[in-house]
Amino acid sequence: QVQLVESGGGLVQAGGSLRLSCAASGRTTFSTYIFGWFRQAPGKEREFVAAINRSGRSTYYADSVKGRFTISRWYAGNTVYLQMNSLKPEDTAVYYCAADEYSSVVQRTPVEYDTWGQGTQVTVSS
Repeated sequence: QVQLVESGGGLVQAGGSLRLSCAASGRTTFSTYIFGWFRQAPGKEREFVAAINRSGRSTYYADSVKGRFTISRWYAGNTVYLQMNSLKPEDTAVYYCAADEYSSVVQRTPVEYDTWGQGTQVTVSS
């Protein structure tokens, strides 16, 4: 079972950038997992942000972040990143990293992901 720990959240002004990290650990193989980033704002449902397949060659984004956010994975360090540029106040949320061990293709729904991190707060001021 993999364990996930996010970091890198914080307070940033609109137009700024942040890079979130998700460190994976445990008695498992990093390359067997699809990884996704989700976010949840107060009073809203958890929503898909980005995902990356097992090989790292394919990435997927929500329309709201396409062109601004980039997901990547570093196999040697067992870490997944979310680079967030041109941040907007509507990006404010708790961001979660998630791992999917069993799906054959990348999924965008939270229920498909088996393991979740504790979340990291991102606040974008106007």
